[in-house]
Order: sequence, then C-alpha cells, then structure tokens
Amino acid sequence: MTKGGKPMKSNTMQTEELVKKFKELFGGEGKILCYFSPGRVNLIGEHTDYNGGHVFPCALTLGTYGIVRKRQDNKIRFYSHNFSGLGVIDTSLDDIVYSQAAGWTNYPKGIIWAFAEKGHPIDSGFDLLIYGNIPNGSGLSSSASLEVLMGTILNDMFQCGFSMIDLACIGQYSENNFNGMNCGIMDQFAVAMGKKDCAIFLDTSDLSYDYASVKLEDAKIVITNSKVKHNLVDSAYNQRRNESETALAELQTVVDIKGLGDLTEEEFEAHKDAIKDPVRQKRARHAVYENQRTIKAVEALKSNDVETFGKLMNASHISLRDDYEVSCEEIDVLVDLAWSVPGVIGSRITGGGFGGCTVSIVKNDAVDTFVETVGKGYKEKTEHEAEFYIVDIGDGAGFLKEAN
Repeated sequence: MTKGGKPMKSNTMQTEELVKKFKELFGGEGKILCYFSPGRVNLIGEHTDYNGGHVFPCALTLGTYGIVRKRQDNKIRFYSHNFSGLGVIDTSLDDIVYSQAAGWTNYPKGIIWAFAEKGHPIDSGFDLLIYGNIPNGSGLSSSASLEVLMGTILNDMFQCGFSMIDLACIGQYSENNFNGMNCGIMDQFAVAMGKKDCAIFLDTSDLSYDYASVKLEDAKIVITNSKVKHNLVDSAYNQRRNESETALAELQTVVDIKGLGDLTEEEFEAHKDAIKDPVRQKRARHAVYENQRTIKAVEALKSNDVETFGKLMNASHISLRDDYEVSCEEIDVLVDLAWSVPGVIGSRITGGGFGGCTVSIVKNDAVDTFVETVGKGYKEKTEHEAEFYIVDIGDGAGFLKEAN
C-alpha cells in the first residue's frame, strides 16, 4: 500500500520496532508473540449486511498489530502505540465491564467478555501492545480489526478451538452487546476471512461466501479519506437499522421473507405500499436495490466487465446519499470530483457513513490526475485536506511470528 506515493513499512520492520517498545514497557522475559489483523474496504454492498443481503468487502494490507505475552496472574496491561500519551492501562480479569473511561480498551475487553459468554472464559492475564496504521475515523474498520485481533490472540494463546468464522461472529457479538453498536457481520467477517488479491462475496443471511479475484489489469483501487467523521454516526447507524427492521416487519405482513435481501427489485415495487412511512420505504428500497447491485457487480467483475462494476458503484453512492441518507457534504464533494475525472471507472462512499472514506476504481494512467484534481478541489470546497491510499488486498488476521 502506498500513501501519497510512498511505500509504507513492511510487517517485518513494523513488528521489530513494536517488539522493542514492548520489551521497554513490559520487560523482555517470556514468550512474546506477534499478530496482525487487517482493516477492510467494502467495494459494494453497503448497509445490506444486517438486512440479510450480500456484501463484497476485501481485507487490506494495513491494519492492527498486536504484540502479546501471557501472564501467570489475572492482571491485564494494555498499551496503544497510537495513544502513547495514555501510557500503560492496567486492568484485570475481574474488571471486564464496559465503561466510557476505558476508551479503546473496551474493544479487547469486549472480546474477553464474549469468549466467556461463548463458554471459553480466559483464566490468566496478559500484556498487550497494539499499533494500528488504519486512519482513525476513516470507516476502514479499525474497531473490527482490533476485535478480530484480540479474538485471534485469545483463541491461539488459550487454545479455544474457534474457527475464523467463529471469531468474526464473536467480534460482532461483542460490538453489539458489549459496546452497544448494532453492526452487521461484514466488517469482522472480512477482517477474519480476507484473502490476498480477492474480495469476499458474502451472503449475510447464511454466511455462505465465495472469493472473487480482484486483480485489475489496468486500474487501481484508491481510497480517499475525507478526514471528517461526524459524531452522529453511531446513533444514526442504529436508527437506520431500526428503520430497516420496522420496514421488514411491515413487508412481512404481505410477503414471506426473512430479510430485505430476499426481495428482487420487482417484488419490492409490488409490495412497498405495505411500508406506511415514506422514510422507511426509502430505507428498504436502498437495502433491496443495493443487494441486487452487489450481485450484478460481482457477476460483472467475474466477466472482466469493470466498466459495469464502476457504474454500479456510482449507483450505490446515489442510493446511499438519497435513500439511506448516510453520506454527508464532504463525502459528496469527493465523489462528485471523482466522477469528473476521466479514467475514474467508479466511486462511492464506503463504510458506515457520515464521513470517513470513498473507494474509487481508477485507471492507472489517471491516478496522478485523480489525486491532484480531487485533492485540490476538495481543499477549495471544504477547507479539509484529503488523504489518498492506493491499496493492496491482503490476507485475514493471523499469527506473524514469535519474537526474538
């Protein structure tokens, strides 16, 4: 992955520096283990995962590193290299409860809690240093990356025997029930099950999935970070989910479906009047049409029809902007600017919404123009500096090495 045209550090270089810091903080004795868990970007299929539809995410080569060592007592010591000013945060297995004061440690604590809920209580503490190179608030799933990282570490250290799909589900369960964010399964699944150079075509209604190759011959995937995150994202996300669930219940009075993803566009149009509120009708329309767009987009990609894939990405953004109303002014500026650049095949918002990032497919010979045009235009219109990432698709979470 490159940021502003510069190569980012390799896993090897990154872990060596982090192990050195770990030893400074916690001492060098004992077995020190290194893990990595990626971020993710969703190419198409947004806000369909909790509506029983399809998604098409991929894991990235940027993510969250974990350097860890098991302890013989019940003490837990956390340290984030990103928030070094907070120092080492001490807690214990007797204090696995959510609190606002716990900050970022609520995510790993939630996984410890979820393991106990699923029948595998953790019986000794550990020292953990984490470092993430996912931009904060970017919508590239830093929380899911941390959750799956913690799950992978605990599963390994305590030999719990969970599969990677189990760990994805535990991450979602933790975020829903410990952290209070009513997210779907997509983020954790992509982080856990990522595969190099492939996106995951996932049916969230039953967790069946297929890998589709995303080796673009003459184009790149470019993520543009708006550097904006509106703080209504969590509450609005839960509100959208509630609206969708109410619309589903209304539709279920006239048609036999388990989720909005069960409907074709034609079936939705035939039954939409069962949804009494026009806002809820728009939310349901997005979920139904976005699911069908995702199915068509994957078919197009498998047929090497990248142009059609790009048009479906554009239509996805319009629906997220107008029907689901999870975009914002800054993101719309980025997408409009992207659409104006020759060589941009498609561009849309990605992630939960209300800021964060766009994802674009850009022809190789247009990438420099894209970065210059979109960056300059965005600065002029919003006074914010965008960041650009030309991304590589990587593998899911896993063990890296035992430190020397």
